[in-house]
Amino acid sequence: MLLISAKMKIALTTLFMFAVSVLSGGPMALAQDAYKLSSGDTISIHVYGEPDLTFDSVLIGQNGRISYPFLGELKVAGQSTAELEQRIESNLQPDYLIDPRVSVSMVKYRLFFVNGEVKNPGGVDFQPGLTLRKAVSLAGGFTERANRKKVLLIQEADPNREEQEVGLDYKIQPGDIITVQDTFF
Repeated sequence: MLLISAKMKIALTTLFMFAVSVLSGGPMALAQDAYKLSSGDTISIHVYGEPDLTFDSVLIGQNGRISYPFLGELKVAGQSTAELEQRIESNLQPDYLIDPRVSVSMVKYRLFFVNGEVKNPGGVDFQPGLTLRKAVSLAGGFTERANRKKVLLIQEADPNREEQEVGLDYKIQPGDIITVQDTFF
């Protein structure tokens, strides 16, 4: 009889639940699906068994479109990777492939921008889960004159492009423009 310790049971159960979550499109897939593509993002497109339809790096143009064999120009801005997968699959089937298996994934997110009283202002590569505090660190940290309590943000998604004051725990999004104000004394 095989005896398994309580710690081993917990580890196996955790591993099993993680595998089920990933394979069933659980929380990890949900985070990826919630992200909407836009110009400046780089994606990879893989079609199983079709090297001519597989691309490791596709930059989404300023017009929010990509060029794809057989399908021409596709507007992909505003879609999730899962939505784009389904769209490519349905457009390839049945005219080009009988049963296409398409996978779309993120290679590189578009930049966000940090300016004002930081040591290295400019564009910074987005990473999921970034807070404003971490973004300032990626930009070299605050300068001596930085007002750590007055940080302004313009969200890319805001059509009015209005500045709003945010705290250091704000979750950064790609395309955000952050301005660290200075102190007066």
